[in-house]
Amino acid sequence: MATKIRLKRFGKMRAPFYRVVVADSRTKRDGRVIEEIGKYHPTEEPSLIEINSERAQYWLSVGAQPTEQVAVLLKITGDWQKFKGLPGAEGTLRVKGDKVDPAAAIAAAAEQAEKVKAKAAEAKAAAAAPAEAPADEAPAEESSEEQA
Repeated sequence: MATKIRLKRFGKMRAPFYRVVVADSRTKRDGRVIEEIGKYHPTEEPSLIEINSERAQYWLSVGAQPTEQVAVLLKITGDWQKFKGLPGAEGTLRVKGDKVDPAAAIAAAAEQAEKVKAKAAEAKAAAAAPAEAPADEAPAEESSEEQA
């Protein structure tokens, strides 16, 4: 049986989400499947890609052919590189970060600004202090030259 790893479409018009499935190549796009191995939600930011790596590796090893879009997803998750033995098996998958409390973000930014101002003031004071010190030392050097 010729098997393919492909996307099975769900959702409504203009709001698709997909399941990554293993199916006989002769079945319909949304027809009977052998196994579901993941899901893909392209409308989220960043896109949600969840693929069971162990099952994907198994199906690739027994000869299942991924479609073009699934091959791209497998490259993003690193499963294709792992199957082919290429470097980069960790993939380039981006994950959604934790939500940040807006009030905490504002407070952190204000604190960071205060630190920057304090460092600038210290740097200005440090720059002024060495400038005065060489002026005091300069006449001493001249006097040593006069003695010689």
